[in-house]
Amino acid sequence: QVQLVESGGGLVQAGGSLRLSCAASGSIFRFSTLYWYRQAPGKQRELVASITSGSSTDYADSAKGRFTISRDNAKNTVYLQMNSLKPEDTAVYYCNLKLRFIYDYWGQGTQVTVSS
Repeated sequence: QVQLVESGGGLVQAGGSLRLSCAASGSIFRFSTLYWYRQAPGKQRELVASITSGSSTDYADSAKGRFTISRDNAKNTVYLQMNSLKPEDTAVYYCNLKLRFIYDYWGQGTQVTVSS
């Protein structure tokens, strides 16, 4: 069983920055691909960024150039550095861990609110 705990959300003005963290329990973290998703009110959950076990990254178009995903396997933690935040980035951000097609775990989410 893997538990994911997100932190780092909050209220920030447009143009500001936040760094989200997601700490994982268990021993499969370093083998897993990690994802950050977000869900705004009334909208579907959308993929923001991903990082593989080999640290290859991918980003949604809305995140490219502003967000950076990274991981620290020694700390079992994945990060999402968000810069130049916009009001449309307001959402609940979720961490997701996947390994092959067997393991699929979600965190409880952390609220990010960007004021204009």
